[in-house]
Amino acid sequence: MNWRQIHRWTSIVFLAIVALCFVSVAVSGPAWILYLPLPPLFLLMGTGLYMFVLPYRKRRATA
Repeated sequence: MNWRQIHRWTSIVFLAIVALCFVSVAVSGPAWILYLPLPPLFLLMGTGLYMFVLPYRKRRATA
């Protein structure tokens, strides 16, 4: 599994958790559930930044 696939699957998990949070807020669920999207969001940020920097690292290595 490469970084792009990890990023894609994490985004699917993130989307499902955000949808769950909207439903939970609509039915007056617990407030702590609003913190559930944070771990996948940080993972998305890390993998996204890595994939953003990757072409620049490759270009520098060949130059």
